[in-house]
Amino acid sequence: MYRNILVPIDGSDTASRGLEEAIRLAKALGSQIRLVHVVNERAGVPADLVGIDLRSVVEDQRHRGEELLAAARDRARKEPIEVNTLLIEVWGGRAGALIAQHAKDWPAELIVCGTHGRRGIARLLMGSDAEEIVRQSPVPVLLVRGVAAK
Repeated sequence: MYRNILVPIDGSDTASRGLEEAIRLAKALGSQIRLVHVVNERAGVPADLVGIDLRSVVEDQRHRGEELLAAARDRARKEPIEVNTLLIEVWGGRAGALIAQHAKDWPAELIVCGTHGRRGIARLLMGSDAEEIVRQSPVPVLLVRGVAAK
């Protein structure tokens, strides 16, 4: 049951909470964790940039993603669980859809991810990777809410 747990990492507090929950599950179930970060090379490049070396922007995104994965991997390795990482690089597309597709390809048996729990106009404007994962995932998804603002 849930031998392969996929955990998307984006550097947010909610992703960290999702990682902590995935670690607890992996320890209890004897599961392995795969940490995934998506570098969307198009998403980080504003349309009005002219005269800038786009390769350096993409390289910065890649470097940041590798740092996030390394920190999350180091945290998970403090426990007696198996953990590996994957940096997915893509030009365009939605991170949630890519994560759901990777869950199928790996094959994951569970996705554990943090969610901001946005509603209303904030959700409409910012979108929701967690919602996209839930809609497209071929496996169960455990959403871990962030700490509510006071």
